[in-house]
Amino acid sequence: MKKILFSLAVLLVLNGCSKPDHDDSKEIAEEANDDRFDKTGREDDVQFAMDAADGGMLEVKLAQLALTNGASSEVKNFAQTMINDHTKANEELKTLAESKGIVLPTTLSDENQKDYTDLSEKKGADFDKAYCDFMVKDHKDDIDEFKKEAEKGNDPEIKDWASGKVPTLENHLSMAESMKESLKK
Repeated sequence: MKKILFSLAVLLVLNGCSKPDHDDSKEIAEEANDDRFDKTGREDDVQFAMDAADGGMLEVKLAQLALTNGASSEVKNFAQTMINDHTKANEELKTLAESKGIVLPTTLSDENQKDYTDLSEKKGADFDKAYCDFMVKDHKDDIDEFKKEAEKGNDPEIKDWASGKVPTLENHLSMAESMKESLKK
C-alpha cells in the first residue's frame, strides 16, 4: 500500500512539473512551424512572422487598455491609432501567413501577457507614463526587427510586408516620443 501511495505521489508531482497551467500560444505555433519549416532556409522569416503577430496583438490589447486606464486625451487618441493600424497589419499578416502555411500565435505569449498584466495594474497618469515609455521602447525594437527582415529575409513576400510597415512604425515612434514629451510638461 505504501508503494502505491508513493508511486501516486511521484506521478502527481511529475505531472505537475511537466506542464504549466496553460499553454503559451507562441510556443505552440513555434513547435508546429519547426516541424514544417526546419532546414528550409525560411526559419528566420517564420520566426519574424510569429514575433510580429505576437507583438501586433500586444499593441492592440495595450491600446484597448489605454482607452480605459489612460487619463490623457493624447494617450487615448494615440491608442485609437494603434488599434486601427495594428488591427489592419495583424489581418494582413494573418492572411499572408495562411497563404504560406505558417502557424501564428492566437493569444499573447507569456512574456507579452506579463507586460499587459503589469500595465493593466496602473491607472490615470501612472498608466499614461508607463504606456508612453513602453510604446517608445517597443516601437524602437519593432523598427529594428522589421528593417532586419526587410533587408535580410529570405521570403520575398514577408520581406515586402515588413518593408511596407517600417514607415508606419516610424510614425508611431514619432507620435509616442511626442506624447511622452507632452506628458512631462
